[in-house]
Amino acid sequence: MRRLSTVLLAVVSAAFFLPLLWMVASSFKSNAQIFADPFALPEALDFGRWAQAWEVGGIGGYALNSVIVTSVSVLLILALSSAAAFAFSRFDFRGRGLFMGLLALGLLLPLQSYFIAQSTMFTELALSDTRWALIIPYTAMGLPLATYLIKVYLDALPRELFEAAHIDGASDLRVYLLIALPLLRPGLATVAVFSALSCWNEFLLALLYIQDDALKTIPTGLLAFSSRYVTDYGLLFSALSIITLPMIAVYVVFNRQVVSGITAGSLK
Repeated sequence: MRRLSTVLLAVVSAAFFLPLLWMVASSFKSNAQIFADPFALPEALDFGRWAQAWEVGGIGGYALNSVIVTSVSVLLILALSSAAAFAFSRFDFRGRGLFMGLLALGLLLPLQSYFIAQSTMFTELALSDTRWALIIPYTAMGLPLATYLIKVYLDALPRELFEAAHIDGASDLRVYLLIALPLLRPGLATVAVFSALSCWNEFLLALLYIQDDALKTIPTGLLAFSSRYVTDYGLLFSALSIITLPMIAVYVVFNRQVVSGITAGSLK
């Protein structure tokens, strides 16, 4: 049984990673080489195609916009969700169940169900075609799951730890800042990685709210790039590699924290 599970995991992993490896290998080949033998290894690792894709596609500007939007959104998600989770986990207050239910709606309702109302609000507030038109909805969409994940992690921590701090005279704010947040680092790392991946790859809102080319993020910028260089497959694969690999690297670097954050909350 264990051997069968290992084989199945290997097959699934290959199904995900082989196309990625093929894309990266193709980015070092010309169109003629890709069509002649699409599965052959590149003759040389010439990063000139990557530099060309970065320059002609304006990927640097798109990447900067994505970094700004993603960073601000993730920081807001971490700050707001950790404070909300601390309140839900440690305090009993009137309306607690109602607020938890409203958060659950954020997990259940699709984006399309409130897009028209959201778009109208942004137009009235003159937020369309600004980075805040992405930061605000990205933060709102990331809060429900982040709050639930961090709350589960907090629920697994012993109450005596927080009660002892209160007995020593610590205020709720000091308990949150000096005790809860340091203990939440694995959970916060998990939320940060998932939120960053979601914000970095989001396409629909970025397409609808941002028309100014100087403010476009990587997904919409890549759409414009692919329409211009749809026949230059080597250049297109180079752009895709530049955009994809950083997020994979982030996940690989923080993989241990992600796994620790997911499993820690399940153990009492």
